[in-house]
Amino acid sequence: MEATSGVEEEPKLRHVEKDVLIPKIMREKAKELCSEKVQAFTKCCQDSGILMVVKCREENAALKECLTAHYTNPAFYEECKADYLKQREAFRATGIRPNQKEQRVPTKHQNQNTASIQKC
Repeated sequence: MEATSGVEEEPKLRHVEKDVLIPKIMREKAKELCSEKVQAFTKCCQDSGILMVVKCREENAALKECLTAHYTNPAFYEECKADYLKQREAFRATGIRPNQKEQRVPTKHQNQNTASIQKC
């Protein structure tokens, strides 16, 4: 038997968690943190139409700079990793994914459609 110290072990992450799921959380949070720049770029693109490539360079550069600052920040990665681990732990405990928690209750109309499908 190995002796264990009082320090908790770092949870093991699968490849998909490290390279896909945590970066997805990072993108979502970074978009929220850079929302002003996202809105400015979106407005510029909508107003410029086909000339957006030329006219929106400044807004695009500002957006890229903001997002890259978050993506390359190790503390931001650790924060998103901690959020992911909380979500994973909650899922393992309840079996309910975070996006399933906010499911709507079926309406009467939806129930009628389901009943007519079941009759067939």
